[in-house]
Amino acid sequence: MTFPLAYQLYSSRNFPPLEAQLPELAAMGYDAIEPWLPAYEADPAAFRRAVEAAGMRIIGFHMPLAGLAEDPGAWCDIAEAMGAEVLIPPYVPQEERQPTAAYWRGIGEILARGAEVAAKRGLTVAWHNHDFEYVALPDGTRPIDHILGVSEALKFEIDCGWIVRGGADPAEELRRYADRIVAIQLKDTAGPDGMSSEDGWRATGDGIIDWQALVPLMEATAATHVVAEHDNPADWRAFASRSAETMRRIGLAKGS
Repeated sequence: MTFPLAYQLYSSRNFPPLEAQLPELAAMGYDAIEPWLPAYEADPAAFRRAVEAAGMRIIGFHMPLAGLAEDPGAWCDIAEAMGAEVLIPPYVPQEERQPTAAYWRGIGEILARGAEVAAKRGLTVAWHNHDFEYVALPDGTRPIDHILGVSEALKFEIDCGWIVRGGADPAEELRRYADRIVAIQLKDTAGPDGMSSEDGWRATGDGIIDWQALVPLMEATAATHVVAEHDNPADWRAFASRSAETMRRIGLAKGS
């Protein structure tokens, strides 16, 4: 089973101009761009045209959680302008996080309300994890389970690299939330001795995650696409090409 292959444009934020990268990414075999603010902020429709001119599309995009809470309709408008299907809030700032189950259920409630608005317009809201959602609270529960436990309408973009950094097992999380996962980020991480370069992140296939072992679990999810991301690559081209090559080699992307 192969998936459309998306590239998280955040990976290239330090190498402007971003639009100049689009034809190169398409030539590497990427089918879609997953943008983040401010890439599309000035003119979502124009950004869509640039992506489509390069032969790609936008399936999902990262957006602020506060935007979903304050004006979900406006962000649905942005999704439609970009031709996107999935709105993806990805983060809670550290200074706002509270170590209680009630707080994290509250985050889930915000997301669930946004998902309800989006669903009426044929759109989906999905949470994107980092490592902090896997750190146990004082009562032994995990933030991720409270976030996703509020509503089945809320979906999940699972980031395997951050799960490893959070001390959890990507295989178990792929099983646990298989029917909620709409996108899979194949972010790779170095081991403890490799954290001094590129913030410890690696191109897919160059880190410690056994991607081949995870393929059957990924195929059993409800995912519609897979995503390459690296938070601080020294060379965006090397990261993008190597990640696409790995995804094809293990049979997740076309051309394998």
